[in-house]
Amino acid sequence: MVEDDALSATREAYEAAATTYAQLFHDALRDRPLDRAILGAFAEVVRASGDGRVADLGCGPGYVTAYLDELGLAAFGIDASPAMIELARQAYPGLRFDVGSMAALNIADGVLDGALSRWSIIHTPPRELPAILAEFHRVLTPGGHLLVGFSASEGPSHPTQVFDHTVAPAYRWWPDHLAAMLRESGLAEVARMVREPQPTDRRQFQEIQLLARKA
Repeated sequence: MVEDDALSATREAYEAAATTYAQLFHDALRDRPLDRAILGAFAEVVRASGDGRVADLGCGPGYVTAYLDELGLAAFGIDASPAMIELARQAYPGLRFDVGSMAALNIADGVLDGALSRWSIIHTPPRELPAILAEFHRVLTPGGHLLVGFSASEGPSHPTQVFDHTVAPAYRWWPDHLAAMLRESGLAEVARMVREPQPTDRRQFQEIQLLARKA
């Protein structure tokens, strides 16, 4: 299947780049106050609606999972790359990290108060994304929150666009289009943060973070 080929290719690319990726991004939140702010808001609404159990889906080397733990959440990480999971376990031995796919999460229905997908959907072919969002919806408890991060496409006439990601081919999404897909999956947008590209950014794309709630 094309979808399986895409997942395998992405996994293999991140396997090869795992050590370099972890070295480059282990302190990436340090100089990103807006990212810390939206993660803080996410943590607050998650704690308000339950016991704070959160899955970091596509966790990579685990630095964001560890930050969520610092914010008081019962956070654990899942990633398709065994190399990334091994690096996360080495860096944060007190936290749980599992190898898994966002398309078929080994998580029971309705048990999570929150789910984080931070630039982890960008390698998903557009026709596959509704199934991924449905899986996010499935594992969230009623009232649970999803925070999803991605890069914006150029406009509503370009709801999805392919771009040359450093590690593997990836997609940008028009925010209103993705918000509509979330609604169709039963996840209503609560808020969004738009970060305009800065002169020092390698890619001049808007960065979008959508916060959505399961009805």
